Amino acid sequence: MGSKTTNAYGNITINNKAVALVAGHCALECYGVVDLVPRNLWENIKELFVKSYNVAKGVKITAVENRITVDIFVILKYGVSIYAVAKSLKDAIKYNVEDFTGMIVNNVNVHVVGIHV
Repeated sequence: MGSKTTNAYGNITINNKAVALVAGHCALECYGVVDLVPRNLWENIKELFVKSYNVAKGVKITAVENRITVDIFVILKYGVSIYAVAKSLKDAIKYNVEDFTGMIVNNVNVHVVGIHV
């Protein structure tokens, strides 16, 4: 399933995995973010057996009409301000996904799963 929008050039469909990759790369570039965490148990088990590194493993994209919601599951570095990192992460993901897709990002929900010492 993908995100759909229409502009002067016609109809555009963007795969949710592509949007998740943009959000994942953006998250890993933010200061204080150590890693992304799989969203559920099945992805966690699958990660044990698959050797490739998936940047979008902790990102869930939901697209309704012309709006995108991003849920991201992260591990933060010990000693950083959780509020500051989460706000920075929200702003960066919102900007990069809107720039990439041309669609509106309705919400960016940051789920802090753990702290890495």
